[in-house]
Amino acid sequence: MVQATTGPMYKTNLFFASMFIGMVGYFIYWGLGYTQHHSSTVFILSTLFGVFMAFNIGGNDVANSFGTSVGAGTLTIRQALLVAAVFEVSGAVIAGGEVTETIRSGIVNMDSLPLEPMQFIFIMMSALLAAALWLLFATYKGLPVSTTHAIIGGIVGSSMLLGYQISGGGELSMSLVKWSAIGSIVISWVLSPVLGGLVSYILFYQIKKHVLDYNDAADEQLKHLKAERKQHKEQHKLRFDALPEQEKIQVATAMARDAQIYNEPDFDPNELESNYYKGLYALEQRKQGVDAYRALHSWVPAISALGGMMIASMLIFKGLKNLDLGMSTLNSFLVIGMIGAGIWLATFIYAKTLKRKDLGKSTFLMFSWMQVFTAAGFAFSHGANDIANAIGPFAAILDVLRTGEIGGSAPIPPVVMITFGIALIVGLWFIGKEVIATVGTNLAKMHPSSGFTAELAAASVVMMASLLGLPVSSTHILVGAVLGIGLVNRNANWKMMKPIGLAWVITLPASSLLAVLCFLGLNAMFG
Repeated sequence: MVQATTGPMYKTNLFFASMFIGMVGYFIYWGLGYTQHHSSTVFILSTLFGVFMAFNIGGNDVANSFGTSVGAGTLTIRQALLVAAVFEVSGAVIAGGEVTETIRSGIVNMDSLPLEPMQFIFIMMSALLAAALWLLFATYKGLPVSTTHAIIGGIVGSSMLLGYQISGGGELSMSLVKWSAIGSIVISWVLSPVLGGLVSYILFYQIKKHVLDYNDAADEQLKHLKAERKQHKEQHKLRFDALPEQEKIQVATAMARDAQIYNEPDFDPNELESNYYKGLYALEQRKQGVDAYRALHSWVPAISALGGMMIASMLIFKGLKNLDLGMSTLNSFLVIGMIGAGIWLATFIYAKTLKRKDLGKSTFLMFSWMQVFTAAGFAFSHGANDIANAIGPFAAILDVLRTGEIGGSAPIPPVVMITFGIALIVGLWFIGKEVIATVGTNLAKMHPSSGFTAELAAASVVMMASLLGLPVSSTHILVGAVLGIGLVNRNANWKMMKPIGLAWVITLPASSLLAVLCFLGLNAMFG
């Protein structure tokens, strides 16, 4: 699992490092021309800060998303990297949006104070570097934190310092920050994990009761019947050996006749003569009375259909929201319904093929497939949305350098998304294993069914919160979902939540303080 990253993998590491450096080098070359060589030093530094932020988002946020898949043993770290590479980058490039409002639109009050373009650039540069440094520290400690809260904290810190400088320390020094947005972040510290934990607890309790526990009970019955069958054979042999020779001949003759008709499809059990085959038939009837595959034929297809519909909803309403698909709400729900029906049918047919196979392995296999699809959908939506924590501020910087003005929105060329997407994946590869270990194994023990439930619960809450406009963090939701699983299994590691909860609370002030220092440094460097 997490240990898959150990050992001599110099060639693989060299490949990713070379790809990363090569792409960043090309992007700087492209960007200098795109910005017409305006403030080249500022552009190069901004690029390095932005890519560094994307790198750390990969190490913390993407690792957080795939922690349950790796911890459950469904994916190795290499496989998680491959899935992340395809779906995260695809989400960023396909659904990231050609024009995205920068993240500062909801945090910085542009009209409260006179703001020069270069001052605005320094706010964003400071925020990127500060958030990246905090994320690097949190990732090193294996603490899953909100990258959104980190970048917002960075913007708040640098904005407050600039407001203080512009206003001379008066009442207007705090006016650059929209404090109502900060209040919603504080609410999300509690709301996100509680919602994630509640939904995952309800989902996993039902899965455990109707699938896992049912399968265990059925498996136990089948094992007991198998032991009875073995005992029946042994007792018959002992009784047969103790019989007189003449009776042995009679019993053997009766058994031979019974053996001849026993496997015929239309035989009448009343025709059986020997006690051996009568007992064998009774055991066989009891075995057939155990509907061992009932959960796999009824509950699992319904659960997988629900999961598919939820991921489809997340992609249509959240992951692909920046694309003009031309679909009405009714059409969207019809598509989601068709996807759910198709998944239910495919899962049901596949479950039917697992007859007479090991029940535990069959359940493990089906939930493993479901978890991979859930993780892929979650990754696409994550790439389409959360990479904006790095791209949003950088795109604003890029636009100001190109136009010399602070615009309301910033165009994002595809090469920006590709570069930052690659940085995301490289970050997951090089520094993501600690957060993967925390989410996948240290908070609660995971297996495919619980990992699938955690991802489905997190996706569901993110989707519902987006539709209702609730302030939530996908990172906090997933951690809460994992703890909800731990509550059902009674193996939640509450000691681990103390440093994680502390990291959540100090993410915003820590990023703000770091941003102040970064802003002062940039001011000293560029005057």
